[in-house]
Amino acid sequence: MTTIFRRGLTRALMAATFATVLAGSAAAQTVLNRGNGAEPQTLDPQRATGVPESNILRDLFETLTTNAVDGKTVPGAAESWTFSGDGLTLTFRMRADGKWSNADPVTAEDFVFAFRRLVDPQTASRFAWLAKPIVNADAITKGQKPVDQLGVSAPDARTLVVRLESPTPYIVDALKHNAFAPVHRPTLQQHGQQFTRPGNLVTNGAYRLTEWVPQSHVRLEKNANFHDAAGVRIPTVMHFPTVDRAQEVTRYRAGELDWTYELPVDQIQPLAQSMKDHFSNELYFGTYYLTLQVQKAPYSDPRVRAALAMAIDRKTIVEQITRGGEIPAYSWVPPGANDGAVAYDLQVADFKDWPMQRRVAEARKLIADAGFTARNPLKVEFLFNTNDTHRRIGIGLASMWEEAFGNGVVQTELRNVEWQVYLDSTARGEFGMARAGWIGATFPDASYFLEKFKGDAGEANTSKWANPEYDRLLEAAMREPNPQKRQDMMEQAEQVMLKDMPIIPIYHYTRARLIRPTLTGWVRNPQDVAPSRYMVFK
Repeated sequence: MTTIFRRGLTRALMAATFATVLAGSAAAQTVLNRGNGAEPQTLDPQRATGVPESNILRDLFETLTTNAVDGKTVPGAAESWTFSGDGLTLTFRMRADGKWSNADPVTAEDFVFAFRRLVDPQTASRFAWLAKPIVNADAITKGQKPVDQLGVSAPDARTLVVRLESPTPYIVDALKHNAFAPVHRPTLQQHGQQFTRPGNLVTNGAYRLTEWVPQSHVRLEKNANFHDAAGVRIPTVMHFPTVDRAQEVTRYRAGELDWTYELPVDQIQPLAQSMKDHFSNELYFGTYYLTLQVQKAPYSDPRVRAALAMAIDRKTIVEQITRGGEIPAYSWVPPGANDGAVAYDLQVADFKDWPMQRRVAEARKLIADAGFTARNPLKVEFLFNTNDTHRRIGIGLASMWEEAFGNGVVQTELRNVEWQVYLDSTARGEFGMARAGWIGATFPDASYFLEKFKGDAGEANTSKWANPEYDRLLEAAMREPNPQKRQDMMEQAEQVMLKDMPIIPIYHYTRARLIRPTLTGWVRNPQDVAPSRYMVFK
């Protein structure tokens, strides 16, 4: 099919394209139609940041290790791996039959190039911190060493050697993240930042990109050169941006979607009853929170941060606003974190078990001590990307703060922007307070959450918070070979964060969606990982 990448399509054209695509898929049942949240920001593996992008990249690229149907770690582009006796060297053996979509062989050098690109300051990847266990990664990211000093090498085309700063057992799971996906170097050099467009993008995963019509769809076709192409049963996958959740349900009912991204909060319970065979709702390893720009007033005052956090009735939010079975959050790391050997003990804010009356009284005292009154009100901002649930939560927060502090002492401004603007604003720190979510879709280790708010985490640390004790504990944890001592250090670090409150956890996610009963080849898992390559229609 002719490749398409156009901006500014008329609504009529997009609707016509959508209808044409779906008409063909309905007849053949060889097309998987997936709702996918916001319009993708980018399909550059090292620069992508959101869940919608990850869902597509998981179909397009294969990392060294990858996800099984249930989300567990299995061999990917590498057929095997071994650790040295001291745990400091990880050696991967590449597949002999690994090929790019243009039939070029996938080699160890492709991963050396991608890993270096990830930590290169010029890439400005928000996930460069994930590479910190690799020798010299941190120094390279900070511009202190050249990229060719990264501890990765390719002695031959089928051997990749990764040298680690300290024993890091979870690194095998971490390498499933799309930030570690390979990039076809000749294509990037030829096309520059246009290398991700249809007709240019060369991939090594189960699918290849054939169309990308903004605000309409991303079309993927089976990659005939994929090493397990014979096992890919659905030849075409359509990812549809679906910001309007109510419209997404309408499309699903009409047979236009087989998999929804999320459900409207006011329809979750009715759909659970009326469409039991289609309904799925499971715990999702992530946290919905408010990120506060702590280098800007009034959020630079820890009393303000603590007061706002205490005055939020999280139970009311999950029972009256989100209504999807979410868990009220008083911790940053969600329940279920572990490193495969030792479970992480849930850490919570000191006020978790206080009755609301006590919390409100303490919050009022803190706000008064900070100098805010009816004559000098605290003005806060709630930045959110277009989404009805985010809007409702913002309204709910404004109401709770108004009721708790009274007399207009706290005044909330809701600021709605589109996904791309939201990502750019939070990355550059151009906000006061913003809604945010963080999902451990790669591996359930607490470090995936805690490292995000280290002082040197760059754009990933949207709050711009820095605490020497927090950083010290995480640095020590990264070097600690004893699993229990490592978890203890990370738990102590989270307590430091919760006392300073640079972010305000609101709830731990669940994921409610509709899935076509005839669609098999997926398994519920806390990471909400469901690669299209395993799916098939009965």
